[in-house]
Amino acid sequence: MKFRTITALSLALLIAALPAAVSAKTPKIHDDQKEKQWLSMENGPWDFAPDWYYYFLHKNYSGAEMYWKWAGFKSGYRVRFKEEKSNVKRIMPVRVTAEETQRQKLSKVEKERAYVESLYKEELAREADRAVDVTYSIYKDEFSRMQDCIADGLLYCLNKSKGKMKYQVDELSRQNEIICANIAYIHKQGVGYGLENAKRQQAYEEAKAEMGKLVSRTVRLAAVAATHY
Repeated sequence: MKFRTITALSLALLIAALPAAVSAKTPKIHDDQKEKQWLSMENGPWDFAPDWYYYFLHKNYSGAEMYWKWAGFKSGYRVRFKEEKSNVKRIMPVRVTAEETQRQKLSKVEKERAYVESLYKEELAREADRAVDVTYSIYKDEFSRMQDCIADGLLYCLNKSKGKMKYQVDELSRQNEIICANIAYIHKQGVGYGLENAKRQQAYEEAKAEMGKLVSRTVRLAAVAATHY
């Protein structure tokens, strides 16, 4: 009885071990023909096997052609495959095109983002530049000097003519007020006001030229008052 039990156990262990042993001894099959076909479809070399089979039966899509090869005693006709002669296309170029399209889209988005960022930084710089008038100090003393000259000249005309030149004085005063209001507007600072300092300087130059003309007219009017009254 004991002998039968041992025999049964041995047979059971042997049967259980058979699938593993068979699996370990079974060689893995590597299909070179399918591998070549898949590589040709993807991005590998354009090659198929068996070559004569593709030459006679699948010449159109394989691009197979026959040529003579000199190889001594082994010279003879061979088969080679030309992708440009095939009437099918690879899968990979589609993928590559899609990847390239995606890359170009990302590149375009990055360029647009950089452009918007540069505009934003430029606007921030302009806003900071508009916030403070650093050019007024260059013209402040000159404006004050010309205003004193205009005020003294017009007062002289009124006093010398005993009020008879009031119309001319009022006209020059009105033009002077317009110039001064323009200067005050240019000098305004803060959000919603002001210009970049380069534009401020140009505006101050124009105001200075207009005020200079008004000084000349005041001087001429004072000369008329001194001569006729």
